[in-house]
Amino acid sequence: MQLTIFTDYGLRSLMYLAAQPAKTCSVREIAEHFGVSRNHLVKVVHRLAQLGYVTSSKGKGGGIRLAQPADTLKVGDLVRELEPNMHLVECFDRTNNTCRVISACDLQHMLHKANRAFLSALNDYTLADAVKNRSLFIGTAAR
Repeated sequence: MQLTIFTDYGLRSLMYLAAQPAKTCSVREIAEHFGVSRNHLVKVVHRLAQLGYVTSSKGKGGGIRLAQPADTLKVGDLVRELEPNMHLVECFDRTNNTCRVISACDLQHMLHKANRAFLSALNDYTLADAVKNRSLFIGTAAR
């Protein structure tokens, strides 16, 4: 399984904010810190705001912050909400499935179980667990 870049950027943005909970951060600052596209990150942060994970304010002194404490955000739930789908294989997508053996295939059940286990394992951790070394997210100007 491979997560999309969208989910990757979403998790990184949330980690950056979690490492600096008292600070209002800009999308530009986060993009520069990770060396990623600001334009793409704007879309990611917009979605994070729609989902209620970040709050944003415009104007002088504006920016983004976590909307909830990092220790309440489970990583598996974040992945589930940020991923456009969790289709490990074609047959998971009922609309576009063209697999000819789906009616007799047991592999799909195994993969569904593995997918649930993956997300469940991620839910053993919170966003706070992912940013224990906060120094990795501070001091972009020095890098």
